[in-house]
Amino acid sequence: MKALLITLLVLTVLFAAAQVFMAQSTGKTEGHAYVVLKTFTEFEIRRYQPALFSYVVMQSAEYKEVSSKGFRTLAGYIFGGNDKKQQISMTSPVTMTMADSITMKFKIPEGMELEAMPKPNNPNVRFAKEPEKTVAAITFDGWATDQRIAEYTQKLKDLLVKNNINHTGKFSYLGYNPPYEVLNRRNEIVVEVTF
Repeated sequence: MKALLITLLVLTVLFAAAQVFMAQSTGKTEGHAYVVLKTFTEFEIRRYQPALFSYVVMQSAEYKEVSSKGFRTLAGYIFGGNDKKQQISMTSPVTMTMADSITMKFKIPEGMELEAMPKPNNPNVRFAKEPEKTVAAITFDGWATDQRIAEYTQKLKDLLVKNNINHTGKFSYLGYNPPYEVLNRRNEIVVEVTF
């Protein structure tokens, strides 16, 4: 019994140490820069800088069905699946537009230009430049599911109506953590607003 308790304690300590290491690693990942324009009780208004994205479009409206597939496609490109076999740094968050089809996007690291991007081996990987934009963002923790994404999308809609803030109606999900990071997960729903 004593040996079992010691083993469980050691495994718990190792798990906690691994999660701390992963959280520190995630914290060092380049993000999409923004400034907070206004903070409300349950959401905030942000202004994002212009950015370049790689993206893939998938014919489904369900997060669960396409999240792994889209991630594998884009990760394949940045981990060397291109004509130069060039490695491109991972950024955060992973963005998914939530509509009749889902577009998953990875931000291209700062300093890289569209004209210099290596050609993807997978023809479904494409690129887009996005201008500066102002969004409303609501945050939730834990694991993202279709139900939780729908719940927080509706919550953000209701909060925007309550605060008389106009929006485009085009909501996106932002995921900040790799799948193996269990603690302190951060998810967001965002939508462009007129503010």
